[in-house]
Amino acid sequence: MELSAAGSRAVSEPVASNTTVAPARPLATPTLTASYPPLARGSMVARPWEQRPLRALLRRIRGAQSPAPGAETLLPWQKVARRRRLALAWLVVLPALFATHIFADGLGTDTSEWMGWLQLGLFGALSAWVLAGFWTGLMGFITLARGGDPVGLSVAEVQGRPIDPRARTAIVMPICNEHVPTVFAGLRSTCESLAATGAMKLFDFFILSDTNDPDLRTAEAAAWNDLVEATGGRGRIFYRWRPLRTRRKAGNVADFCRRWGRKYRYMVVLDADSVMSGDCLTTLVRLMEAHPDTGIIQTAPKAVGSETLHARVQQFAARVTGTLFSVGMQYWQLGESHYWGHNAIIRVQPFMQHCGLARLPGRGALAGEVMSHDFIEAALMRRAGYQVWLVPDLEGSYEQVPPDLLTELQRDRRWCQGNLQNFRLFLEPGLHPVHRAMLGAGAFAYLAAPVWLTFTLLATLGATLYATPLTLAALSNPSLLILLVTMAALLIVPKILAIAALFLRNEQHQYGGAARLIGSAILEFSISTLYAPIRMVFHTRFVLAILSGRHGGWHSPPREGSGTPWSEALRRHGVHAALAVLWFVAVLDTEAGRAWWLLPLLSGLLLAAPLSVLGSGSAFGRRLRKLGLLLIPEERWTPDVLRQVRRHLLRTPLLPSFARAMFEPSVNFLLRSTSGRSAQAWGMKATRAHDRVYAALGTELPSAERLRLLNDPYALALLYRLSTADAKPPEPELLRAA
Repeated sequence: MELSAAGSRAVSEPVASNTTVAPARPLATPTLTASYPPLARGSMVARPWEQRPLRALLRRIRGAQSPAPGAETLLPWQKVARRRRLALAWLVVLPALFATHIFADGLGTDTSEWMGWLQLGLFGALSAWVLAGFWTGLMGFITLARGGDPVGLSVAEVQGRPIDPRARTAIVMPICNEHVPTVFAGLRSTCESLAATGAMKLFDFFILSDTNDPDLRTAEAAAWNDLVEATGGRGRIFYRWRPLRTRRKAGNVADFCRRWGRKYRYMVVLDADSVMSGDCLTTLVRLMEAHPDTGIIQTAPKAVGSETLHARVQQFAARVTGTLFSVGMQYWQLGESHYWGHNAIIRVQPFMQHCGLARLPGRGALAGEVMSHDFIEAALMRRAGYQVWLVPDLEGSYEQVPPDLLTELQRDRRWCQGNLQNFRLFLEPGLHPVHRAMLGAGAFAYLAAPVWLTFTLLATLGATLYATPLTLAALSNPSLLILLVTMAALLIVPKILAIAALFLRNEQHQYGGAARLIGSAILEFSISTLYAPIRMVFHTRFVLAILSGRHGGWHSPPREGSGTPWSEALRRHGVHAALAVLWFVAVLDTEAGRAWWLLPLLSGLLLAAPLSVLGSGSAFGRRLRKLGLLLIPEERWTPDVLRQVRRHLLRTPLLPSFARAMFEPSVNFLLRSTSGRSAQAWGMKATRAHDRVYAALGTELPSAERLRLLNDPYALALLYRLSTADAKPPEPELLRAA
């Protein structure tokens, strides 16, 4: 996490001269005990998905499945939600139909019939999408202006409420090949903030590692040991490395639930870059205690800690406009809200009983393991009768954004596949209509890219083949001109409302003052406008690749900005720039002087490589910060929990790599204690361990073999004995010949 100061480098790498890092030091000798508690086995069985969902849904609609007694009784918030959603449907559908009618009249009959109908369909879908976003932003503004939504969960109602000592909570952080100092600095800060509340005894921490890099695996164990020693958290802070990496993060969380879930009433799921304050964590528990029919409460994490230009633009947009949309979404969703997979609290028992995820049947990219598990888990929790709430005004929940554009697009590739995959469950029986709408909206968030691109290409094709560009039609038809201007305004108005909401609440000083806030908003809008066509083209590629059956893979994104080289930027964006030039020339060849409406689109594609390189560097981002632009409140006044993260990063020692497991007794001893396996070996097991150890001493083992060695305490002890001629292993009685 880049928190305005250079953090520790990767494991055992050289450190930049301007970074203050503690020297490498021997680890505190760990006690040879398991790094995780005794098992408390529980069941988490995945219910198979309906193979014929449409037939099952029709049976339900016809009344073949009678509702449960009392199911028709609505809670007060549900009655409010029903009225609000009905209003939203009318506010989206009727204006979209009216706009499509005006567009059809203005389009005329000069284009071919198929092209006209296709343009109308695309325009209708885009109109509805834009209108839904506008009304969500508007209701977010109204809610913020009046000080909150009286129907939503209230943080004030639980302030000072005592927590039941039996309400044990596990804080679960799945990690996989992450930057170790960043992960453990954030976790240590969260631990210390929680301890300051006096409620630490009610919480346990679990670091659940799926790392497959031997050096990072070694560093994680050392960082966990340092964290335990620094916080006095032995018996409360646990670390488990999972040898079999099945179903990624969702599988890791489910594995935790099966092993230890029965011991806890709640669990808080964190991402590797998550930081949460103690007050935020205890408030989440109090809210769950006050609402026993709630299964998930999701916070709205605030993006912090970024230095690169790209990340600073994104975190400013997330703080200003993103807050508006979070509040607006909660206005429509209420107790059928989103779950984003992290920085949220979950009631463990119903999660284990109802939220197991079966594989999606079939082949290709839309089958197999559920990738975007969070939306589905929220839908399953609501199907089981538990509410899912978003609390956007709960302070103390933080995360990071991707440091550069290419990293963001790498993440979007995975999200795109997951959201399109989730749409297969749209007709799954029993899901609430709101969660069905979320599955559809999640898919269309990426399908909108090819829709926009196709619509623009058809407008261009009409200009070149039929000499009837959209701009000329608009200029000759006042109604069409007003419509197009209105649709463009609806895209911009939420950003204006977000700024207005800050002024209404007198919060502009937190962003550097009125002038700097407005300047930052203009800068963010300009850069986001240039980014929009780049994202559109990439998202279109993602959708086409996924629908053709190609998997995108799963890679942990880098959390620190390292800079995008020109060679990489040109390789990834060069084709798009060339196509933009050809596109513009083709239009100019037939409609010279009438292609100005394409400039915002084509400028972004032409400037994609320079934007990617410039946005990935920290120097320009820091310069803007000194000028007071793109500031967020945490940069004007940093909360204690984030200040501690920075301090811990600056004091992080160089962590050990795999090689030190051979020669350094404390590292060897620690890895043996965190393997979770018996240190005894006989027969073929001992023979294989001997072979692996001698191979490690003689040659460079492949990564997979080194991981197996790290998970074998017998082999680790033998490795230490054979690699140190004048030293004895810490416990020689554990070494037994085959």
